[in-house]
Amino acid sequence: MSGHSKWSTIKREKGAKDAKRGAVFTKIGNQIAIAARGGTDPTMNSALAMAIEKAKQANMPNANIQRAIDRVNDKNAAVLEEIAYEGMGPGGVGIIIETATDNKNRTFPEVRNALTKNGGRIADAGSVMFQFDRKGVIRVAATGEDALLSILDAGAEDANEDDGEIVVYTDQKDLAKVRSDIVAAGLSVVDAELQYVAKNTIDIDDAEQATKILKVLDALDDLDDVVNVHTNAEITAELPE
Repeated sequence: MSGHSKWSTIKREKGAKDAKRGAVFTKIGNQIAIAARGGTDPTMNSALAMAIEKAKQANMPNANIQRAIDRVNDKNAAVLEEIAYEGMGPGGVGIIIETATDNKNRTFPEVRNALTKNGGRIADAGSVMFQFDRKGVIRVAATGEDALLSILDAGAEDANEDDGEIVVYTDQKDLAKVRSDIVAAGLSVVDAELQYVAKNTIDIDDAEQATKILKVLDALDDLDDVVNVHTNAEITAELPE
């Protein structure tokens, strides 16, 4: 199972920089508000607990976190919708754009424009989605066979080492339990979330093509309503600094 390449690394680094500027708080706040629909007590709602953990890793103030949770009971708050758009990037790579929006009439044109201005296009519904599986993805700060065995014993479907960490894949319904069991085994979880993971990847080993693809992915990720961006492009090209 793959899907982790330079885009995954760039997205994490970009997220860290955005967190320093506070630019990521809107995105995470929307994720918390949506997760809170399943219950406002994080001890009883694993999705909310993981969203709060992500917020704390981004140094989101507790007041912001609580405000996002409180939206679920605020009758005056705009209703958020989760919408996944499908797109094609340069070279025909598939892209899935997850959004959380209170106005899809604003969000859809923004997503479409980010694609078309950077060499991509909106794709027909279903034409890209079938190339991906919805999986739980956990990043663990560990390496080595012992850690891998502990992770597999925790119920992971698959796991592999990637850039000094172990990337773990689970069935989407098992994400919270596997994450909890990994922590109980004494390992440190860096991140845990649901993602669209490509069934088969397209190897991009040309630097010019890779740069074009990363440009459109970056433009999409910059949109406030976009929660996550996934692609089946496996970028292996050496990029200029």
